[in-house]
Amino acid sequence: MKLGVLTVPLSGVSLEEAMKFLSGLGVQTLEIGCGGFPGDAHLKPAEILNDDSKVAEIKGLLEKYNLEICAISAHSNHVHPHKAIAEKAVEDFRNSVLVAEKLGVDTVVTFSGCPGDCPESKYPNWVVCPWPDDFLSILDYQWNEVLIPYWKEAAAFAQAHNVKKIALEMHPGFCVYNPETLLKLRAAVGDIIGANFDPSHLFWQGIDPVPAIKELAGAIHHFHAKDTKIDERNTRVNGVLDTKHYGAVLDRSWVFRTIGYGHDRAVWCDMISMLRKIGYDGALSIEHEDSLMSQKEGLTKAIEFLKDVIISESPSEMWWA
Repeated sequence: MKLGVLTVPLSGVSLEEAMKFLSGLGVQTLEIGCGGFPGDAHLKPAEILNDDSKVAEIKGLLEKYNLEICAISAHSNHVHPHKAIAEKAVEDFRNSVLVAEKLGVDTVVTFSGCPGDCPESKYPNWVVCPWPDDFLSILDYQWNEVLIPYWKEAAAFAQAHNVKKIALEMHPGFCVYNPETLLKLRAAVGDIIGANFDPSHLFWQGIDPVPAIKELAGAIHHFHAKDTKIDERNTRVNGVLDTKHYGAVLDRSWVFRTIGYGHDRAVWCDMISMLRKIGYDGALSIEHEDSLMSQKEGLTKAIEFLKDVIISESPSEMWWA
């Protein structure tokens, strides 16, 4: 496994400055935004796709700082019911695939997306309950008329441009939000669909990441190292579904934290050990979204924590057995 970072928190500095900072901390691989919610501060498709000298420049910087790129990210809602929003999301995704091809990267990270409840909808409609029966009708429409057809087309485009892995972040608010829904879409579309396994979105749903990793053996394409702190008092009062702003840290049922500040070392050791057991040997990409820490402090603490628990060497033969 390799220690990685999603560079979005460093969008205020140049790509070279970000590389210099992260390389100096021992980071080995980068996940770089190329549109959608992560933005394109460090990888602008218009430049990469139309100027081979920019590609050469980025490859030169990677060599200079002894880094590689593990994934290109363009999180967005490709199946948003608002046509203009969906079209921009699809454009960002396709550009991320083309940029990945130019840079020799085989993994693109995004969301599954969530449609509305019918073709006339204005906003996405995330269904979390099977009753009244209207909700089941919505799910049938979303999955069979929108989501699966879209991702079959998107997967074909990615394959045609040498992207082997579409890593969907299991994220509440979208159709793929847990292992079951990830595997459902993978079964319908193909093995190019896999998980961007981000435990921060699973913790607060009550999902234990360790058995979830085991359930997804062979279907994890990427991993986000991000933590969540559950506020036990607020959760006991209001449950885990929480629409308050992420800045309302005292009032929310849960908040995103730098790894190690939501769950202890033992939890992360168990996760990483299970990743090793199922054969995952890719990047552990730190996604820093801790509202209590600055960009650099949060990244630095996460990197130092991950260095201590990551398994980076191949296992030895069992000399005792």
